[in-house]
Amino acid sequence: MADTSRSGPLYNTLWRWHFYAGLFTAPFLLILSVTGAIYLFNDELNDLIYPGLRFAQSDAPALPPSHWIAAADAAWPGGTVTRVDMPTAPGRSAMLYVTPAEGAPLRAFVDPGTAQVLGSFVYTRTLVGFADVFHGSLMLGDVGDAIVEIAACWGLILIATGLYLWWPRGNQQRWVPKLTLRGRKFWRDIHRFTGLYTAPLIVFLILSGLPWASVWGGQVLQPVSNALGLGYPAHLRHHNDSSHQKTLVDTLGEAPWALEQAPLPHSGGHAPHHHSTGEDIGVDAAAALLATHGMDSVYRLSLPQNGNDVYSAYTYPAQPEGQHTIHLDRYSGEVLGDVRFADYGAIAKAVEWGVAIHMGNYFGRLNQMIMLFTCLAIIALVITGLIMWWRRRPHTGLGAPRALAPPRKRLLVGITAGMLVLFPLAGASLAVVLVVEAALRRLRCRAQPTA
Repeated sequence: MADTSRSGPLYNTLWRWHFYAGLFTAPFLLILSVTGAIYLFNDELNDLIYPGLRFAQSDAPALPPSHWIAAADAAWPGGTVTRVDMPTAPGRSAMLYVTPAEGAPLRAFVDPGTAQVLGSFVYTRTLVGFADVFHGSLMLGDVGDAIVEIAACWGLILIATGLYLWWPRGNQQRWVPKLTLRGRKFWRDIHRFTGLYTAPLIVFLILSGLPWASVWGGQVLQPVSNALGLGYPAHLRHHNDSSHQKTLVDTLGEAPWALEQAPLPHSGGHAPHHHSTGEDIGVDAAAALLATHGMDSVYRLSLPQNGNDVYSAYTYPAQPEGQHTIHLDRYSGEVLGDVRFADYGAIAKAVEWGVAIHMGNYFGRLNQMIMLFTCLAIIALVITGLIMWWRRRPHTGLGAPRALAPPRKRLLVGITAGMLVLFPLAGASLAVVLVVEAALRRLRCRAQPTA
């Protein structure tokens, strides 16, 4: 019979997990919440901080994109323009990605009507750029990405164990906090009921963010969904047979999640080692062709850098149903790929919907405010949890809940196996924790004097 008391082995074990998971994840959840809240308002913040770059100074009709590129080439001699983001609205500037001859890559802003360079910045040295990169990888690359993924998965464990610890037992049912309480009991009530009523939002925020994680998203969900035909359109696999196939991420640096691992076609014969001697149609002709094939005027265009590269353009509207991606042969202008949201598989569609809501895009300001409220709830949970721990901590040690007899091994094995299948990094970290805890328990038993 399961132990449902507040002092049984299962309760104490889950309390210990909740305690240690909270201590480990607290700084990372705080970072994710603060940086996520900043990025929710990325356009508003950039407009406020960089109005001279984000807004065009003239209302003249837009010049062809080649004029913008020529202006950037003149401003950064020896540099290379790799991507052009079209103005997002009338009165907005165009944004060009420039790899200068020396120094970090730049984002340059050009008045579309005059081709005047308005200025530039290094993305990661801006508030929004720093928040964006720090949110995903703590500025530590793949290692930081893995740490964020583990912390996010343990956030799910925190929610599950927290709900178990709160669950009413006997006559203890209560659905609102007692604001008349004082001291640690007051903070415990705030912590409990904040978690209770925001748990669905926090779980959604974590699950909708995990597809971007390198292991769970890039090595589990994407390959599985693509293999099952539930990710990017299956016909894109047949562009060529190269095992070193470029993707949209390789050329644009980013892409809709659904197409991150989709291979790109090749220009000039469509073979990976074919080198055409034809003339490039040029960016202006590419833009004209994109317009004739229904590409929205607000799109991101990757410029070919090597002989076989293509012109790749995609739209990324607030609502993913409007996503549209086109690849053009740089020599003939032939459409080598035309993908819309309707072509995605079921998993890819679900992820894109989740990402749009996660980023506060899907239903406007209300979406931003709901996600901001969720970020603030996580911050409140972290702060109240730390206050509770600080008030009950002993003079020595961490003050972790004392361990009683361990729960059944079958239960622990089942939980660990389930975590390994669903969230590999979190499952592996849980296995490490259980092994270390078992080893410490054996050492303590050996150290105890025998009667």
